[in-house]
Amino acid sequence: MDRQAQLLGALKRGVVLRPDQIQTQLKIYPPVMSLLIREAGPLVARFGRGVNTRYALPREVAGLGRNVPVYRVDDRGQTTRTGHLHFLAGGGYYFEPEVGEGQTFAGLPYFVADVCARGYIGDGFAARFPELKLPAPLGDWTDDHHMIAMARRGEDCVGNMILGDESLSRFRAGPCTLARSDYPQIARGALADHPAALIGGDHPKFAAYSEGRHVIVKFAGGDGAAANRRRDLLLCEHLALEILWQAGLSVSRSAWFDLDGTRYLEVERFDRVGPKGRRGVVSLHALNVPYFGGTVDCWSRAGRRIHDEPTLSMAPAHADRMIWLDTFGDLIGNADRGLENYSFFAERAAKTALVSTPVYDMGPTVLAPGGDNSFAPQPPTAANRHLWSEVAPHALKYWARLREADGLSAAFRKLAATCRDALSKLVEKV
Repeated sequence: MDRQAQLLGALKRGVVLRPDQIQTQLKIYPPVMSLLIREAGPLVARFGRGVNTRYALPREVAGLGRNVPVYRVDDRGQTTRTGHLHFLAGGGYYFEPEVGEGQTFAGLPYFVADVCARGYIGDGFAARFPELKLPAPLGDWTDDHHMIAMARRGEDCVGNMILGDESLSRFRAGPCTLARSDYPQIARGALADHPAALIGGDHPKFAAYSEGRHVIVKFAGGDGAAANRRRDLLLCEHLALEILWQAGLSVSRSAWFDLDGTRYLEVERFDRVGPKGRRGVVSLHALNVPYFGGTVDCWSRAGRRIHDEPTLSMAPAHADRMIWLDTFGDLIGNADRGLENYSFFAERAAKTALVSTPVYDMGPTVLAPGGDNSFAPQPPTAANRHLWSEVAPHALKYWARLREADGLSAAFRKLAATCRDALSKLVEKV
């Protein structure tokens, strides 16, 4: 085997090596290694400089080349390039920061996990942007397909990161201001030039910059019992946030209205500041694999795990807040307490300091159309016993509010009364 073949063999697919590691494996001196690197030409990629120099086997992603720049947007809308994300042979990635040591990832890096296309918006992404030549079924997307979407149409992702110069140019063009009267056209897909924000969730929605603030707009229209139930649930989400705000928690402020037979729920975005400013956000979903090995399965356990994780920093009060909200969610029938529905502001510090974002996506999803609508609130557990009796009155107040709320159907108000009675019996028993 010649020496170049040995070099390529040392740089196995997805492996990133320092110069001294290559020299040790091949038993060669620095001048020989430098010669081999030059002879290999484009077959070998070099990252970094000086002590941060690394070598790997590169690959190309269609339309993006071998890497994409990564930018961060601050709260004033100013952008800073933080590094480059390189594509490695075998499907891996290497993040080369502007300052400091890089990091290798077998799959998509955790810091882009929250901006991958998914849910309602992801399902229609390929059809909306046929020029990207992405598979129509979202389930057929590879990591590279997600990378293409983020780098070319990712100007309105969750948080404050932007991948690729094309998405950066679109961001710099500024948000398009919309009025509520434009919403029906967007909901029908008739406003073709409205950008598709990369935001998860299965409920029909779109992002808008309206009346001087960035909002996520959920909507529900149509006829029949299922359509009426979806309209009811949008108002339920608004009322849940109101109850939590009255309880002293930070929530995403919301407003609802009906227009042309469709109900809309506007929820203000906490990752946006003014027209172009942004704040960094990371969800439990993004933290789960790199920090907890994928073992976290609920908000309550996550709070304790974060508190005990040495590379993370979170005040004890935030761990209790996670348990409080997990308990409240159970007592109001929120079956959608997934890891992607709890997030933190990611502040830059010596350790990753986590501060909970305002509450979002909270409502009685157990009552969604198509299910059995069985509400079974759980009694206190070892994890929430110290908070359960504090949370329960707020949940009772919520069900009572739904029982009387204007804008809800008579059938739903009756169902809410039944749920309140079930919770009241549990409270008496406890």
